[in-house]
Amino acid sequence: MKVLIYGPKSRYDLYTPDFVKELPVEPVFASAHQSTLQAARENPDAQVIFADAITRVERETIDALPNLKMIHSEGVAFNAIDIEAARERGVYVCNNKGCNAESVAEHTVMLMLMALRCGVTGHNAVKAGEQIRFKEKFMVSSAPELGEQTVGIIGMGDIGKATVRLLRPFGCKLYYYTAHRRPPEAERELGISYLPLKELAETCTILSLHCAVNDQTTHMVNKDFLAHVRPGAILVNTARGQLVDNLAVRQALVGGRLGGIAMDTLAPEPTPADHPLVDLPAEVADRAVLSPHLGGITGGVFRRAHGNMWNSVKLLLAGERPNFIVNGL
Repeated sequence: MKVLIYGPKSRYDLYTPDFVKELPVEPVFASAHQSTLQAARENPDAQVIFADAITRVERETIDALPNLKMIHSEGVAFNAIDIEAARERGVYVCNNKGCNAESVAEHTVMLMLMALRCGVTGHNAVKAGEQIRFKEKFMVSSAPELGEQTVGIIGMGDIGKATVRLLRPFGCKLYYYTAHRRPPEAERELGISYLPLKELAETCTILSLHCAVNDQTTHMVNKDFLAHVRPGAILVNTARGQLVDNLAVRQALVGGRLGGIAMDTLAPEPTPADHPLVDLPAEVADRAVLSPHLGGITGGVFRRAHGNMWNSVKLLLAGERPNFIVNGL
């Protein structure tokens, strides 16, 4: 079975589990300069695609592979894959559900703390020899603690739930919104209460995004949503950049509606230096904490993800259904 891989060979060399050596598979790596379609046309007998979460796998690429059985995201996100075209062809689309939940939750809490406690600006002050000046200024700023915050979790999948579990020991008040409210017993177990989205925005001092990208959630953080946000709230995004309207968030930050942003994900990716949420006016630049989409990038995440991906190949070889099918087949 030929497996066409859109991703660096070095990563697969590091994380591919040992049992793959015993499988009748031929991994083929698309080169960095090739388009997905070109690589597919050069490997028309490929039966499986592995693709990193930001590589687009479109209808033309799927149609170029007559023997294709499965497209597997290397991550949790699968919005770059044309799932409708795959479904029409009877091709499974799979993801690595839950593999990065704890890692992204850790990153989320880190960003919250950095935004609240001047993680970037304090570091820069010490590097510049201004430790005492910064410290004295901080002491009269009524600096907030995470435990004093009212945190709104938007999206209650694996990552949202993992984030809640990490936040509970801090003592935060916790609320959530999701399209399908969880049962009362699940809310009690997590120690969290449901609020409708606009009420959540009006109530919470930190808003943390944990949604998948789809037609309903794209640009959900827009001008209308931000008009309901509690003044001075911090927006945290460790999900996907497409969830936010960049210009609307920029204006809310510049205008003071948002007290800060802490973003691990920005759209587009790669993110240019002149991005509206990167190239900020000097007077608000210190209120933005940015990280380069590292939330789900740990050795543990990749070991779990690659183990699941190759296990799904093993299941296909045995004539069985793969794990975590996301396109309804």
